[in-house]
Amino acid sequence: MTGGALLLGLLALSMSTGAGVYGAVEVLHYLLGNQLAVADEKLVMVVETLRLPRTLAALVVGGSLAIAASLLQSATRNPLAEPGLLGVNAGAVLGLVIGLIFYGVESTRGYLLWSGAGALLGNLVVLGIGLMLGQASPLKLILAGVALAAIFGGLSNFMLLSTRVALEQFRFWNLGSLSATRLDAVGTVTPVALLGLALAGLLCRQLTLMQMGDSQARALGIHTTWVRLGVLVASTLLTACAISLAGPVGFVGFLAAYCARLIEPVALLRQLLFSTLFGMLFLLAADVLARWLLQPFELPVGTLLAALGAPALIAIVLRGGFRSLLAVR
Repeated sequence: MTGGALLLGLLALSMSTGAGVYGAVEVLHYLLGNQLAVADEKLVMVVETLRLPRTLAALVVGGSLAIAASLLQSATRNPLAEPGLLGVNAGAVLGLVIGLIFYGVESTRGYLLWSGAGALLGNLVVLGIGLMLGQASPLKLILAGVALAAIFGGLSNFMLLSTRVALEQFRFWNLGSLSATRLDAVGTVTPVALLGLALAGLLCRQLTLMQMGDSQARALGIHTTWVRLGVLVASTLLTACAISLAGPVGFVGFLAAYCARLIEPVALLRQLLFSTLFGMLFLLAADVLARWLLQPFELPVGTLLAALGAPALIAIVLRGGFRSLLAVR
């Protein structure tokens, strides 16, 4: 109840904050179909072009990154796993850079396709490393992810230097921002995100049993390879949706999954639900804060989240929070 009320409050705040002189009352009148409000062309432009798309995008991106992080944590048995920390986001960026330079990608579908291909590559490497390292090495997997992100980032930068047009198109998007989101882009991405969510829900029971170990799970009839393949597909779809809309936004998934696990340490389905809620709340709050801090300008939400999320990650590691989470597995 509290989470739902907080989400509604942040939705209202997001719709009331930003460019233009219109506040909550005018936006509410528009949403309720008030004739005077609907006839105000400037109000219509502010709501439909600026505030509504980025508000809906925050829900999709925040929820997608949170679910992807929860799935990766369960599949690798590593409570620090998250697309941004493991290099999956960097893989998606690399895929998109290839699409921009060699295929002239401009549409949301193109962004989704090429970022999905890059995220798939990143997920394959991450899950492979996770299987090799095992449950006892959460920090080693993060270090491997940092190295993977550096490799992907270096390749992306090298290719971008070859064409100025792609560099200009890529530069702002790479900061991670919801400000340029279009309503049709949200409509294109949302069905794919819902597909990833549905697949994640189907995998919950098997992933829960796999926390006891692969041998015990196989003894109970769980095909662990197929489950990890499902995680690969679902996390790739979700990461691609987030990247194609907002660029490489980090730390949202990690923080959301961490908070969800504190509330529900065992049941994975409930974890996913709480993680989705926290992901939406964190990204909505960060986007509103990014619009408010430097008015009339705004910060890229990815930059703000990096500034807030990195100290949180350091604090959790220093406190040994990941050890307590490993204990419940």
